[in-house]
Amino acid sequence: MAIKLKSTELTEDGLALGLTSRHLRMLAVGGSIGVGLFLGSGAGIAVAGPSLILVYAVVGAVIFVIMRALGELLIYRPVTGSFTEYAREFLGPAFGFITGWGNWITWTLIGMSEITAAGIFVQFWFPDVPQWVTALVAVICLVLLNLLHVGAFGEAEFWFASIKIIAIVGLILGGLAVILFGIGPAGQTASLGNLFNLEVPGTQGGFAPFGIIGILFAIQIAVFSYQGAELLGMAASETRNRRVVVPKAINSVPLRIILFYVGSLVILMSVVEWNKFSGNQSPFVQALEQIGIPAAAGLMNFVVLTSALSACSSGLFSNARLLKRLATDGVAPAIFASTNRNHVPAASVLASGGVMLLGVILNAVVPEQAFQYLLALCSLAALWTWGIILTTHMVYRRKVNRGELPPSEFKLPAAKVLVPVALTFLVGVVVLMAFDDSTRVALFALPFWAAALIGGYYFSKKFNPRHSILNEVAPTPSQSREELLVKTPQG
Repeated sequence: MAIKLKSTELTEDGLALGLTSRHLRMLAVGGSIGVGLFLGSGAGIAVAGPSLILVYAVVGAVIFVIMRALGELLIYRPVTGSFTEYAREFLGPAFGFITGWGNWITWTLIGMSEITAAGIFVQFWFPDVPQWVTALVAVICLVLLNLLHVGAFGEAEFWFASIKIIAIVGLILGGLAVILFGIGPAGQTASLGNLFNLEVPGTQGGFAPFGIIGILFAIQIAVFSYQGAELLGMAASETRNRRVVVPKAINSVPLRIILFYVGSLVILMSVVEWNKFSGNQSPFVQALEQIGIPAAAGLMNFVVLTSALSACSSGLFSNARLLKRLATDGVAPAIFASTNRNHVPAASVLASGGVMLLGVILNAVVPEQAFQYLLALCSLAALWTWGIILTTHMVYRRKVNRGELPPSEFKLPAAKVLVPVALTFLVGVVVLMAFDDSTRVALFALPFWAAALIGGYYFSKKFNPRHSILNEVAPTPSQSREELLVKTPQG
């Protein structure tokens, strides 16, 4: 439902319906393609070889199930806060609080790491520019962007995503030319046969040179590369004609996975023999150099820089909407529920961006390894978010089957089978994290993370008068905007 005020269409939460079909589709692309693919795939190739292609395809299928489950909920009840609000509605106030604040903290940490990465990437061209300067400028610019009309954010993300797409499509077309016509430095050895016939000393050779062990360790690398796909849910409530646009955007996920992930990896390891990639360098740079693209490292550095800025901007957008939702539910200060004249949650944008600035200080006082641990914890939080989406979908379906709620127009097919399988897969990834030194620390930190969030919930419930009035009241899809506003103190 939307209302009109001064020729501006608004959601029931007072946000502008300023995103178009073009914006949402590109947001879906930007959410599922990032630094994890451009840089992280090198580590995946090192541990799995060509079988990483299969791993990305399988993990991509699971992500599609999660996105379809989220899409069904979005069409049932599009609301600011997305999966956080569904957790509150279907699992209870405590789950809404933990998921909401946990996700806000997660994307704050991710934002810190992304602005740090941006500082490193800029030093590629300007080594004398201090890293913290770039990080500060990046945050200021992204905060200003997010304070504008939501359409400005959507337009920026459209071009950020376009750069990624152009880079990958260029790699695929260039690689195909090398394979088919034998051009460039790699022309003599480039072949699809490199995926299956390459014999490497110390390995089994072939498509899965490290066997099942390599495939299992590559799974968590692939999972982390898809982190952020769920951010589409935060933008859906501010999209015009969302009952048509959201299904189209989500249904395009398989094609994007096949083209951008599977397609690019097939070309990468066909043009360059997989054992020649370095786990510490972007395989895209190495492949572009072998294809013969001038200044390949500089071009890819620009692409990865835009990916980092895109991820930070999307995280800031998501966190601002999430903080507004938490304020509306009574578990964050009421000022964060307000919007500016552009119908943007300005106070939430400024607060979320301000906290991200701590990343500049953090980067200066802690070693690089500490950031790796933070990212591992963020990845574990992403698994929690995906698990919450699937669990809330199961509860929603049960209520629909009992006639308690209306069915969504965008149903996940075979949900009784696919949702439990996807949940089991996510649990398996958590188990795999225990066997990796770089991710095991996240499991050690999990009890403290959980205790802090659970303790925060009960502290708020006891000492925050708005909490009990708003957060403990279960929402219903039939509530009007006026009823919601009456329930929400604005001071």
